[in-house]
Amino acid sequence: MTEPTRAGARISAVTSGKGGVGKTFVAANLAAALARQGQRVLVLDADLGLANLDVALNLYPKITLHDVFTGKSTLADAILPAPGGFSVLLAGSGMVEYSRMTPEVREQLQRVIDEVAPRYDHVLLDTGAGISDVVLYTVSLAREIIVVVTPEPTSLTDAYATIKVLAQTQGRRALGVLVNQARRPGDGRIVRHQLQSVIDRYVNPGLDSPVRLDLLGELPTDPAVREAVLKRQLMLEKSPGCPAALAMVAVATRMLAR
Repeated sequence: MTEPTRAGARISAVTSGKGGVGKTFVAANLAAALARQGQRVLVLDADLGLANLDVALNLYPKITLHDVFTGKSTLADAILPAPGGFSVLLAGSGMVEYSRMTPEVREQLQRVIDEVAPRYDHVLLDTGAGISDVVLYTVSLAREIIVVVTPEPTSLTDAYATIKVLAQTQGRRALGVLVNQARRPGDGRIVRHQLQSVIDRYVNPGLDSPVRLDLLGELPTDPAVREAVLKRQLMLEKSPGCPAALAMVAVATRMLAR
């Protein structure tokens, strides 16, 4: 499978093997960091049934993707300005009809992404966690993938499973890794090396070309992160000089340089 290309935006899926690793936190603050560098950015909450981007940004949307999908609202009315200088397209939470990828949802999601792509420099897809058909289809719409992982063993195991499935079912050979909650400098390189070693041993021998992981950066464990999350604020807005915020800006800079 070749990576999708669309006019306009660079489309990146922010995903993870398991929940609780800070995926939505990363998507929102990465968007703010890209916006600070002059980029037009949209974050699409693609965790269609368990959406929480609105909670992270302290937004109360009257119109969601569900309204767009059902024809109750236009796409333009559903796109909202967010703190941090970027735009968001929010999903509804608790929508059981989005727990699996039906042909109708597939068609609607692709239509929405095709429609917004020409208007932005970057579209970040904040996916669900894991390897459900909904997550895998959402990731398939992206040109590049950012796998958020922590140094915890369960996070590493689930990230490996996600990377393996993406390599085998979508032909992905280059994936970005962002290590969150790094306890000490260098944890990012260690985590990336651990994942790459397991992939080299168990996945790459069966592929036509090897999977390669690119370390986008590491976000240190930082009290400012928890404080921002609890107050439902962007870390880059609340504590722009904290270590984790500076690390996030470095991630955005690296993305733009790629």
